[in-house]
Amino acid sequence: MRTRISRHSGPRVWPAPAGESAGLSSRSESRILPYAADFIYRIVADVERYPEFVPWCAGLRVLRREPAPFGEVIWAETLVGYRSLRERYTSRVELDPANGRIDVKQTEGPFRQLENHWRITPAGAGCRVDFSILFEFRSRMLGHVAGAALALVMGRMTDAFEARARALSEEPQQ
Repeated sequence: MRTRISRHSGPRVWPAPAGESAGLSSRSESRILPYAADFIYRIVADVERYPEFVPWCAGLRVLRREPAPFGEVIWAETLVGYRSLRERYTSRVELDPANGRIDVKQTEGPFRQLENHWRITPAGAGCRVDFSILFEFRSRMLGHVAGAALALVMGRMTDAFEARARALSEEPQQ
């Protein structure tokens, strides 16, 4: 059973920090899932599998991996697309399994700024998943189109991870 703790009805525009434009959009969502926190963490951390189940993720290539004091850092190139729109970007993914944290920040690509953060914590017999995203496109036109679709994208993306957990939990154990 899924319980949504909060889900904003649309993109939330925050005041831009001094010296930055006001085109930043953000959204956050929390869910209580009936799965162990470490199980959900492994699904979110397994970035190579995203093209198999994440909507609009047309491809992903891990460029390199490095150990870090908190866990591991992955640099990945992602191809996202919807209809005829295709964009490629590179991200730095920080995996901190001991604290249930995954932090992603674009290092190269079409965004002026792109960050997303996952927090996965035990909650009763399941876990709480907090996901947030902050972004601003370099192109105003692309930002306008994407900003309008952010609520749909966000919901479908978190639904995809939940569906992945359900499918993997139903697979026979080897």
